[in-house]
Amino acid sequence: MKKLVRNAAVGFAAVITMAGAAQAASTVQVSLWDKGANTPMTAGFAYGTPNVDMSKATMGMTAKPATVKAGKITFKVKNTSKDTIHEMIVMYRADPKDPLPYIAAENRVDEDKAGDKGEVSELDPGASGTLTVDLKPGKYVLICNVPGHFATGMWTEFTVKP
Repeated sequence: MKKLVRNAAVGFAAVITMAGAAQAASTVQVSLWDKGANTPMTAGFAYGTPNVDMSKATMGMTAKPATVKAGKITFKVKNTSKDTIHEMIVMYRADPKDPLPYIAAENRVDEDKAGDKGEVSELDPGASGTLTVDLKPGKYVLICNVPGHFATGMWTEFTVKP
C-alpha cells in the first residue's frame, strides 16, 4: 500500500511539474543597438521598405529567439548603446506586408493605430527592462519608437507559432 501511495504521489508531482512547465513564459533576449551618437542617423530603413540593405542601418535590434510558441512571453531588453536612449514596443501585424502607420511630422510610428501590445519604455544607455505579455500566434514587429529611430532600422520581425 505504501508503494502505491508513493507511486501516486510521484505521478501527481510529475503532472504538476509538467503543468507548471506548460504555463512557463518563453524568454526572448532583445538587444537595442546603435553605431554611436557621432554616427549620422540614416533614413529609409523602416519596416516594410522594399529592397533595403539593413547592413547599412545605423541603429537596430535583435531578438533571440525570433520565433516562440504562443502564450506568455517575457522580453528581456538590454540597451547596449553607450550614449542613446532606446525602447522596445511589440506590434501585432494583421498583414505583415503593410507598412506600420507613420506620423511623418513626429518622425515616429502611430502606436495607437499600429497594434501596440506592450513596451519597455525609454531605457537609458546600458539599462535593461522586462516585459511579459500573452501573445497569440501571428507575425509581430518589435520597434524602437523614439523619434527618428524606427526609420533608421530599429526594428526586427518576431513570430509567434501555435
